[in-house]
Amino acid sequence: MPARPSLVRLLAVSAYGTLLLAGGIAFFAGGSDARTSPPLAQPLLRVSSTLPPWRAPGAPLTVAGRARPGARVMLRARSRTLASVRARAGGRFRLRVQAPAPGRYRLTVVSEGLRRDLGSLRVRPLVLAAVGDITFGADVGAAIEEHGPEYPWRSVAPVLRAADLATGNLETAVSTRGEPMDKEYTFRGPPSSLAAARAAGLDVLSVANNHSLDFGADAFADTLRAAADEGIATIGGGASLEVARRPRFREAGGLRLAFLGYSDIRPLGFDAGPTTPGTAPADPEAIAVDVAHAARRADVLVVWFHWGVERMTTPDARQQELAAAAVSAGATIVLGAHPHVLQPIGRPDDHRLVAWSLGNFVFGAHSPGTQRTGILLMHLDARGVGDYRLRPATIENARPVLSYAAAS
Repeated sequence: MPARPSLVRLLAVSAYGTLLLAGGIAFFAGGSDARTSPPLAQPLLRVSSTLPPWRAPGAPLTVAGRARPGARVMLRARSRTLASVRARAGGRFRLRVQAPAPGRYRLTVVSEGLRRDLGSLRVRPLVLAAVGDITFGADVGAAIEEHGPEYPWRSVAPVLRAADLATGNLETAVSTRGEPMDKEYTFRGPPSSLAAARAAGLDVLSVANNHSLDFGADAFADTLRAAADEGIATIGGGASLEVARRPRFREAGGLRLAFLGYSDIRPLGFDAGPTTPGTAPADPEAIAVDVAHAARRADVLVVWFHWGVERMTTPDARQQELAAAAVSAGATIVLGAHPHVLQPIGRPDDHRLVAWSLGNFVFGAHSPGTQRTGILLMHLDARGVGDYRLRPATIENARPVLSYAAAS
């Protein structure tokens, strides 16, 4: 007769079975011990970036943060995935994407079932405004003396300020020093005029023209200093030829714009030298070098020229030669001044633009056709120029007045 198991053995077997039914916390066969098993990694998602107010189409956007190491992290606009990466070993991630087509996008970062709302991103073109000749001497100077430095800008300032960046051709000295050069026309105005120009919305001014040095090197230095004091970048002139040929950069909407300036109208003594101040001469070989170098550092490259024949309404062969040199080397936008009248606007391709002459702007206008002017508004993205339009204006009493606005 077989021996019955003892009560102790029955209790032991029952206890062992209870352990197994409880969820297999201890696995004797495998030798695993619950007290030494690593816990399962928990999902993690933190975002350290904040959205910019807006981005131009194609401009870069970066979102950074931390997630569980190795986890897939996605940037989404509704159901569309814009970018996807895996978090690094330390958990850090960086999502990089180019801004999509114009519109509003609600952006969310998603990882392992967790979501972090970034808010709304507006995508729209960058608006660049460009205007023609600006002086603070002659008729304009007299109007400023009578009505104040803000007088020339009253009609056009709202449009210029509404643009993201605005540029023009500063065809005057801004100083109280110096003697007039031996030439037919010389222009000079007070430093307060530049403060008013800045308040009106101007960001970048070309000084590569035939009036910047009308009152000599000291007055020219004062002009550059006064502009810098107001936060206005100057191009096309400086204390030496190297400085005069140097690009200036501005950023908006995630795009980097470079500006260069050259003068093909060159009175004696106006050209900058290796150690002497002046303006950058319009030499095609130098332009090609400068433009190619600047284009590698910018998304959009703007080149100003002072060129052409006064009161001619079409570009001449020299203008075409210089524009071709700039565009071939990588210029996105070519802007022209000096003829004092408007000339056509051309498109070398779908994303580039040449405005052969923007005419007068803040300037006296006594010859036929010189009263017609405007503000060239260009919509930019990472590829270059999209659409554009000229807001027409008429010069009245030495100031531009938008066509729909009444003079005041």
